[in-house]
Amino acid sequence: MRDVLAKLLPWWQTGDSVGVGTVIATFQSAPRLPGASMLVGPAGEAVGSVSGGCVEGAVYELAEQVLADRVPVLQRYGVSDEDAFTVGLTCGGILDVFVEVVDQQSFPELGEVAADIEAGQPIAVATVISHDDASWVGRRLIIRPEDHRTPTLGSLGSARADEAVAADARGLLAAGRNETLHYGPDGQRRGDGMAVFLSSYAPKPRMLVFGAIDFAAAVARVGSFLGYHVTVCDARPVFATASRFPDADEVVVKWPHKFLVEQVEGGRIDGRTVICVLTHDPKFDVPVLETALRLPEVAYVGAMGSRRTHNDRMARLKEAGLTDDELGRLSSPIGLDLGARTPEETAISIAAEIVAVHWGGHGDRLSKAEGPIHHAEHRD
Repeated sequence: MRDVLAKLLPWWQTGDSVGVGTVIATFQSAPRLPGASMLVGPAGEAVGSVSGGCVEGAVYELAEQVLADRVPVLQRYGVSDEDAFTVGLTCGGILDVFVEVVDQQSFPELGEVAADIEAGQPIAVATVISHDDASWVGRRLIIRPEDHRTPTLGSLGSARADEAVAADARGLLAAGRNETLHYGPDGQRRGDGMAVFLSSYAPKPRMLVFGAIDFAAAVARVGSFLGYHVTVCDARPVFATASRFPDADEVVVKWPHKFLVEQVEGGRIDGRTVICVLTHDPKFDVPVLETALRLPEVAYVGAMGSRRTHNDRMARLKEAGLTDDELGRLSSPIGLDLGARTPEETAISIAAEIVAVHWGGHGDRLSKAEGPIHHAEHRD
């Protein structure tokens, strides 16, 4: 829903009813991830996408039906090779879409959810998408961290179900993951009877760019485009200025390793954080890499430099006591081999490597490969 919230919220605020189709599960080579949404507005407007164009027409028609009778529907779309031109995904994938009405009556908490998302506060929405008792379908529970003054809003149908789902949701929220959860009809940990889709709206993942150079400006621009909260940090105030990095969310003048330690101690570094060290100056990059590579959870650590710089850096890091496993986490020289030369091309190379590491890709040309195009999320 995050991708269509800016359009959905004004309709909700004016009391309009909107048909919303949300991808809740994908199989094989489906093009969109769980959480992707499509709207059918009050005047028939279509906003967003659930499949990149393959089944939008069918979802549109289903949303019109749901708007008319206000009965939510869980629908599976998928095709076999011999049926590739009927309603379905010509890529051969399968996706499940939950279509419902969203308005002030069905989703009274949307305003609070939107406010938390805008403020960067973690919040999750659990929606019953199937149940033995049809009256439960479409019910919602809003989940925030346990120390929030209002840790939950709404109800799925029983205190037991709310408690079970809230406990699971907070773990997924911390990781920023969307997932379908299965329970017994009253929230029992075992058995079937209820499926709940959990949409996690965690704060943006962070990208820390160390080194206020022209390449950093391009990396900040691409990082922002990819949805990261981008911080550029450098100890030199003459270079680390907001005017030089307009696409960064913040520009910090501080020694890189000291800033990184502060962020770790403040709990602002997690398993989604990516770290790009672009200084290629040992007095800056060795201390910050020593800290970064010893962190138990970060998504990516990369460092810029030539082969000679890399070899010198590795020797210095070994002298600092880093283990082979810790050094093995370092992507250096940073980026994929795209033949990049300019700062902008290099930023694309770095971003491509970050994406490949996240999804388990290899950076090969798809035209030269076989098998599925899309990868399951890579987790060590």
